[in-house]
Amino acid sequence: MNKKNSSRGRQTKRDNNPQGKSQSQKNFRKPKATPKKSNENDGIRLNKFISNSGICSRREADTYIEHGSVTVNKKLVTEMGYRVQPGDEVHFDGTLISMEQKKYILLNKPKNYITTMEDDRGRKTVMELVGNATKERIYPVGRLDRNTTGLLLFTNDGEMAKKLTHPKHNVRKLYHASLDKKLTLADLNKLRGEVIIEGKKVFIDAVSYVEGEKKTEVGIEIHSGRNRIVRKIFDSIGYHVVKLDRVIFAGLTKKNLPRGRWRELTQQEINTLQMI
Repeated sequence: MNKKNSSRGRQTKRDNNPQGKSQSQKNFRKPKATPKKSNENDGIRLNKFISNSGICSRREADTYIEHGSVTVNKKLVTEMGYRVQPGDEVHFDGTLISMEQKKYILLNKPKNYITTMEDDRGRKTVMELVGNATKERIYPVGRLDRNTTGLLLFTNDGEMAKKLTHPKHNVRKLYHASLDKKLTLADLNKLRGEVIIEGKKVFIDAVSYVEGEKKTEVGIEIHSGRNRIVRKIFDSIGYHVVKLDRVIFAGLTKKNLPRGRWRELTQQEINTLQMI
């Protein structure tokens, strides 16, 4: 009887652990595989996709998305954080866009070219000078007026362009201005610090005579991006700018770059700009 009961007890234990595994083995059993999540973390955020295409910055892209300017696979997308998957077709204002390799082209702009993508009056544009620089669609960063010469950067990097044109980043712009008459020392001192142009303050980072030249030749450094601002600064104290040349932009110089020619930025120059 005891043997029978004992045998039955052992049988019960075996039934409860049919594979004969010890308790410690059961505790270390492999966890069940977690089902894979959807592709919510795959692809690239739509605002970054648009920025990488060279159209605008990410922040501006968010505004365009919200206002209904973007479709993905012919469906309107207004969702912040939407992710574009490989193979998706993205249209911006009806035009198909794509992520492109970032390009950075530096031009030494000559006179009589306007800084615009195209001109309905048939005037020469800076795009004609960089037309064969790259197959990617690049845009000028900021502006130089028709008669101003010197450094002009082109890129399809929307984030970079935004940084380089925003006053808060204090991007250095140094101009060589040739005036219609000698600049007096008293007037030179008026330009040191803040000046009021059209009712708004403009801060002049530095101003001085060009060494070894007549006192009609003046170097002026600013970070304002307002249109024709250097000419307006000198107009405000009674001087007319005869010639204006941008010789430094964001640390880039005209060294070994003849007027009317362009070159690609070096990787070191790109890295420096990305640190701004």
